Amino acid sequence: MRLAIINDYQNLAKGAADWDSLPDEVTVDVFGGKLTDKAEAIKVLQPYNIVVTAREETPFSADVVEALPNLKLLISHGVRNAALDMEALEKAGVTVCGTSYGYPNATVELTWAMILAHYKNLVGEVQAIRDGGWGAGLPHGLTNQTLGVVGLGRLGGGVARVGAALEMNIIAWSENLTQERCDEFGAKLVTKEELFSQADVISVHVVLSDRSRGLVGADDIARMKPTAFLLNTSRGPVVDEAALIKALAEKKIGGAGLDTFDVVPLPADHPFRKVENVICTAHIGGRTYENFAARYIDALDDVKAWLDGNPVRLFGK
Repeated sequence: MRLAIINDYQNLAKGAADWDSLPDEVTVDVFGGKLTDKAEAIKVLQPYNIVVTAREETPFSADVVEALPNLKLLISHGVRNAALDMEALEKAGVTVCGTSYGYPNATVELTWAMILAHYKNLVGEVQAIRDGGWGAGLPHGLTNQTLGVVGLGRLGGGVARVGAALEMNIIAWSENLTQERCDEFGAKLVTKEELFSQADVISVHVVLSDRSRGLVGADDIARMKPTAFLLNTSRGPVVDEAALIKALAEKKIGGAGLDTFDVVPLPADHPFRKVENVICTAHIGGRTYENFAARYIDALDDVKAWLDGNPVRLFGK
């Protein structure tokens, strides 16, 4: 029995979980870096019966799954992975398991790091000191500003709680959101149009699906205040990328904080690398040391449970 841990680009897998506790007949190999090319993935993974992958780096599309006849168990970080063709995996008889999220507040932390970096002009202030200066301008405060949250689930709710602690006015919208849910976070339920026209900070927290793709469109961005700050730490395609680039380049809005993009890694010549009023990070929201370590511990549990004939954390269950 051969087991491959792939996309361990931070070299955490071996130290995070006791893989030596597996039966002697299970051989474990760890691959660092990101395995994103289909042909390379097939070449590397063909000998393996069990694969542990991080989220969405490696495509397990129908053609890849078909080329991996030895694959019996696939484990992915988290409980969703857009890179998995679940129909093809089921047809091939592959068991697919996930892990817990670990510490979901990691994305909430990054969201607020971006908000505060923007309002306090941290990049400019740090650079001014490095350049021998003293002060790059007058920062802004958040008290009494309006925070608009698109999607008031676990992450959106966490962002709302921090905003309330900073004495911001909280408004929220999503397609099925209720005032009862808003009351849990001291938020006011508004229409989508009201949220985008009233909020000083807009933070997007929805799962990518056919329904949410392009959810934040050109009309929504056009409604934003010229000083408003838009954050997307969910998935790139939720926001109309072309419309956002145009609004940023023309200074129609105050700025944006982005952890996700339509294409990752972000191409070297992408406009987001050049626009001044955007803070970009490399999809690090949930990618913390603590989260990865917790997921590898869960992945090891998944392997043991499957070997015992009682798989846990099955995708879609």
